[in-house]
Amino acid sequence: MGAPSVLGMDVEQVGLRPWGDGDFWLLERLNSPEMTEHLGGPESEAQLVARHRRYVELGRGCMYRVESAGSGETVGSIGFWEREWREESVWETGWGVLPEFQGRGLAALAARAVVEVARADGRHRYLHAFPSVGHHASNSVCRKAGFTLLGEVEFEYPKGHWAASHDWRVDLAG
Repeated sequence: MGAPSVLGMDVEQVGLRPWGDGDFWLLERLNSPEMTEHLGGPESEAQLVARHRRYVELGRGCMYRVESAGSGETVGSIGFWEREWREESVWETGWGVLPEFQGRGLAALAARAVVEVARADGRHRYLHAFPSVGHHASNSVCRKAGFTLLGEVEFEYPKGHWAASHDWRVDLAG
């Protein structure tokens, strides 16, 4: 059986693989200036090592390596984790797709898959994403993945770096 089609075009599918000890290389690839432009810039080696440990040991939520279901190639990362937002415990999500795989709809497919994993977890009602206002690709991912735009907010990421962001949300109870 081939790939599903939409309007006669093949649609690539993705798989989510829980983040493991051997996935540090992916953090290094996603740490380029162009990939971190809307995230405060590249992190140091020590920061990447600490991030990798957090991903491996994440207690509530999960980080994933995103694979193309057709080729098995790693195309990026996505995950969800717990945070306090407006005096409520919610899930937050974020993603990155390697440059050579961008523009194929893979981030939106991965975001839809993460919505379903977070929904099945049942711990929180809402999943939020906070892309910067100027990050058009990530805002498009939110729209394509079925998130609702709640408005513009000032959001801190990384620590000490405040930026105008959009607050996108999925109601996991819906």
